[in-house]
Amino acid sequence: MELLKMFLTFAKVGVMTFGGGYAMLPILQREIVEKQKWATDAELTDYFAIGQCTPGIIAVNTATFIGRKHKGVLGGIVATLGVVFPSLVIITLIAAFLTNFADIPLVRNALTGVNACVVALIASSVIKLGKSTLKNSPSVVIFLCVLALACVANFVPFPAVWWGKLLDTVISPAVLIVCAGVVGVILWMPAGKKGGGRE
Repeated sequence: MELLKMFLTFAKVGVMTFGGGYAMLPILQREIVEKQKWATDAELTDYFAIGQCTPGIIAVNTATFIGRKHKGVLGGIVATLGVVFPSLVIITLIAAFLTNFADIPLVRNALTGVNACVVALIASSVIKLGKSTLKNSPSVVIFLCVLALACVANFVPFPAVWWGKLLDTVISPAVLIVCAGVVGVILWMPAGKKGGGRE
């Protein structure tokens, strides 16, 4: 019964998600953290960070992590199947009965509105998670540095020369996450050893 509940919960998350893995964040926060209490805000942030720099789709990776934590390996499998099932059904139906689906004016206009909504939902979740994650000055500094580098990578065109290509490779989401993790270990490991645990 618990596994069925997990499947249905993640299927609900999957069917309500538009705009990719990041758009799933506010829905996961409501369904998994607030309603089911299968994870905390801090854990959800950790899962998203790890899911970003591991192979696969971030939304599927996050569902797998949460299911694995709550019900072991079987829970991870059930959660993964639940989150991909609605998309599989919808895409199969569209492929079977509709051609040039994205070119239909009604669909195109609807997706434009949905995309605007997704941006607002993501921003809301980022602010809420930020309040529970950015608890001290070093974490705020890391956040601002990564934000600045990510903005540079997305909005500043690098020259098509060797150092431009190198910068484009170095300032990637996966590299930024790994580097931030290393900095976090360096900064908080001494405090953890001194205090006998992790803050």
